[in-house]
Amino acid sequence: MTAVLGTRQDPEPPVRKPGRWSAPPRPVWEEEPSRAGQAGKGIALGLACLAVLFPLWIVIVTSLQTKRTIDEAGGLVVIPRSITFVAYQELLGGGQVQRAALVSVGVTVVGTLFSMTVSVLCAYGLSRAGSLGHRWILMTLLATMFFGAGLIPTYLLVQALGLTDTYLALILPSAVSVFNILVLRAFFMNISQELVDSARIDGAGEWRILLRIVMPLSRAVIAVIALFYAVGYWSAWFNASIYLTDQDMMPLQNVMIQLVQKQERPVGLSAQINTGQLSPLAVQMAVMVLALLPVAVLSPFVQKHFKKGMLTGAVKG
Repeated sequence: MTAVLGTRQDPEPPVRKPGRWSAPPRPVWEEEPSRAGQAGKGIALGLACLAVLFPLWIVIVTSLQTKRTIDEAGGLVVIPRSITFVAYQELLGGGQVQRAALVSVGVTVVGTLFSMTVSVLCAYGLSRAGSLGHRWILMTLLATMFFGAGLIPTYLLVQALGLTDTYLALILPSAVSVFNILVLRAFFMNISQELVDSARIDGAGEWRILLRIVMPLSRAVIAVIALFYAVGYWSAWFNASIYLTDQDMMPLQNVMIQLVQKQERPVGLSAQINTGQLSPLAVQMAVMVLALLPVAVLSPFVQKHFKKGMLTGAVKG
């Protein structure tokens, strides 16, 4: 008998997996970027970041300066000299600005919850092909994207419903966005039908399917749409300007407009401004920072859902 000797094979080189900060492997047809190209991209990104952050830096620094520093700088301050939180202490110590901030927070929270509830339910119903009248309802919603009643009929409707000088006037007229409903509907329709059918076989109803299957798999798009609604409610000022007449009910954005346009000063700050203890410009910048702060804090937490696919691996083939 002859012994059969196996041939020795060299081990394959290990495949390098891209790390968290390393670039992903490039396709074979894509060339490596040159140093000049990389430098150009870095310069362009740096200039874009500078164009965004520099005005924000000026607003924050000016809001933290004393009246003397602002007067010596002739207005907006670029290089800080002294840090003081007097403007923020006066704004948050009570009065119209604090009340307006609480109104904006309440309207944003309640409005976002209401808008998301209506949008999710409407989008889920329209994503089911067998739902009653879904085609006619969809066509009606699409028509509202191209045709509107106008400002005067909308105001007359709000007035006839008795919503003027109420907080519901800040929520109901802009509670639902057809575009957001269409985005949710498209995402719901891409969910695997096998998951829905298996849940129905197990005896699950539509509510259980929506709450236990559809919404957990749609956390990414739900988070993004919720951010859109929240930013819209927080930044809204037009509805309050036409539907509200009581200054105590005004949200933060309307108070900021009054400060910037110097129409009137918040209650409790006129004495400090007139006596020279506070700079009107520092107060204006501080209100702007308070208006931008919630969006700047929440955006990084929701931004990861813009590119993260929640359906990856949900169905094994």
